[in-house]
Amino acid sequence: MKRTAYFVSESTGITAETMGHSLLSQFDTVDFEQVYMPYINTEARARALCQRMDEAHARDGVRPIVFATMLDEEIADILKQGDCFYLELFEHFVEPLSVELGVPPSRKSGQSHAITKPSSYTKRIDAINFAVANDDGMRPDNFRHADVVLVGVSRSGKTPTCLYLAMHYGLRAANHPVTEEDFEHGDLPAEVVEAKSRVFGLTIDPQRLQAIREERRPGSEYASAERCRRDIREAQTMFKRHAIPVLNTTNQSIEEIAAQILRAVKSPNGRAA
Repeated sequence: MKRTAYFVSESTGITAETMGHSLLSQFDTVDFEQVYMPYINTEARARALCQRMDEAHARDGVRPIVFATMLDEEIADILKQGDCFYLELFEHFVEPLSVELGVPPSRKSGQSHAITKPSSYTKRIDAINFAVANDDGMRPDNFRHADVVLVGVSRSGKTPTCLYLAMHYGLRAANHPVTEEDFEHGDLPAEVVEAKSRVFGLTIDPQRLQAIREERRPGSEYASAERCRRDIREAQTMFKRHAIPVLNTTNQSIEEIAAQILRAVKSPNGRAA
């Protein structure tokens, strides 16, 4: 089955897309063509989108699904009249929340991603710069300034997780790849060991690691099954030696890995329970 799904908003559409993706993920037997439609903030644009929805219905044989965060009721009414299954994602939350709080909603678009707290925004920007500058073990002397240090073999997910932690949570995240030099030395660098209260090890199943490395360097020794098994085995030995908590990235998204790290960082003892 194929369905077209639109993520529609008066502003950036980030909220509609995020919530819509989460809902669609529960229906993995359906093939969704996902269309991102931000800044539908005039009646003309709303009508043009309705025309596109009509065309999608004619093409697919079923009406498209619309995930929307539209606070302008007049524009929302135009979209609701379109040939679609319309879901207003704020509709079931804003009014009940208004009643509970005893104040009316502002109904201003773009508020969820606006820079409402400049200090928080600046913190995230600084964290992103820190993650980029301290990627791939470039500045081990900076590990002492990091909130989190991720350690793992090549292609285990360190860099994207660091950037996600920086962008979404403002954490200063650095990472160190466990390399041939570490294997020859038989241990992690001193800078990692000294920061181990903030260190998390990332591991991955050998078969999955081989598939990822094969895409990067096809047919290489680096991507061989034997090399992948050895790298993971020796890295895990190092993690165990220093009692470094380990997260398996094989079947977990970056969001799930980051959530576990964040929970651990916020726990009283600095580690996940």
